Amino acid sequence: MVAPTVKLNSGREMPLVGFGLWKVNNDTCADTVYNAIKTGYRLFDGACDYGNEVEAGQGVARAIKEGLVKREELFLVSKLWNSFHDGDRVKPICKKQLKDWGIDYFDLYIVHFPIALKYVDPSVRYPPGFFYEEGKVEFSKATLAETWKAMEELHDEGLAKSIGISNYNGALILDLFRYAKTMPATLQIEHHPYLTQQPLIQLCKDSDIAVTAYSSFGPQSFLELDMQKAKDTPLLFDHSTIKSVAEKHGKTPAQVLLRWATQRGIAVIPKSNNQNRLAQNLDVCSFDLSDSEIEQISGLNHGLRFNNPPDYGVPAPIFA
Repeated sequence: MVAPTVKLNSGREMPLVGFGLWKVNNDTCADTVYNAIKTGYRLFDGACDYGNEVEAGQGVARAIKEGLVKREELFLVSKLWNSFHDGDRVKPICKKQLKDWGIDYFDLYIVHFPIALKYVDPSVRYPPGFFYEEGKVEFSKATLAETWKAMEELHDEGLAKSIGISNYNGALILDLFRYAKTMPATLQIEHHPYLTQQPLIQLCKDSDIAVTAYSSFGPQSFLELDMQKAKDTPLLFDHSTIKSVAEKHGKTPAQVLLRWATQRGIAVIPKSNNQNRLAQNLDVCSFDLSDSEIEQISGLNHGLRFNNPPDYGVPAPIFA
C-alpha cells in the first residue's frame, strides 16, 4: 500500500501520508525507517533538530540496497534550524544534512521556525537547540527575506527539489509573498481538531501552498515530553465524537483523525513503532467521512496549541 499524492506548486508529487521522525530514538531510527519503507511509506519528515538524520539515512540506504525502493520513489524532507538562518550558513548546513542522510538532494527542505538564532558551529554542538549557552537565547540579525533567498538558491542548484516553511502565521506568509521569487511549496503546522487554524489553511489553499499537519493526534504527542498542558487535556483518542465516528466506520480513532485531515487535502506525518499501527496509519485514504462528521470533528476546535516552546523552557517573548 502506497499513499496517494498531492501535486505541489513546484510540480513535484508529495505523498499525503508520511512518517514523522520527531522523537524517534537514535538506537531504533534506522530499523524504524527501514520497516516503514517495507510497509509502504515513501515520505519521511526529518529535521536537523531531531538529531537522528544519520540513522534515518542508514534505514533508507538499507532499503535501497535491498531493492525495496529506489531513491526517486522516496520523498525525503528536512528542515533548516534557527541557528543557520544567516544567508551564508544555509547552504553549508543543508549540505551537511544531505551528507548525514547519505543523499544528493532533499525532495523538500523547510524553514523550521521563523526565528533567527545566533550561529552555533556544528563542531561545537549539533543539533544546537534553542539555547546559545547556559540556557540563554541569543539572536541573529538575519531577516526572513535573507534566509528565503538562500533557500531559493538551494532550489536553483537542485539541492532541494522543493522548498517550504513551517510554523509561519498568515502575516508572515503574506510578507513572504512580497520578496519571494520561488513560492513555498508547503506550510507545515500543528493541526488537529483542538487547533484547526482554518483561516491559515484557507490562505494556503488560495495561494497554492500545500499544508502538512504535524501532531495530528493533539495532546498525545506531547505526553512523552511530560507537558502539563497535554496531561490536562482530554485525549482525542478517547473523545466521544472521535470514538463514535471510528465505530461507525470500523476504524481506529487514529485513522479517523488522520482521515479528517487527508480528506480535506492536508498531508499528515504520524509515527509509530508498532507494525500494525504503521499499516493502519498509512491506510487513511480508503474510506470517506461524511460532511457532517468532518464538521463535528472540526467543531472540537478551541485554539489549543501544544507546540509552544515557552512550555518547554524557551523564553516567552520570542513567541509573543
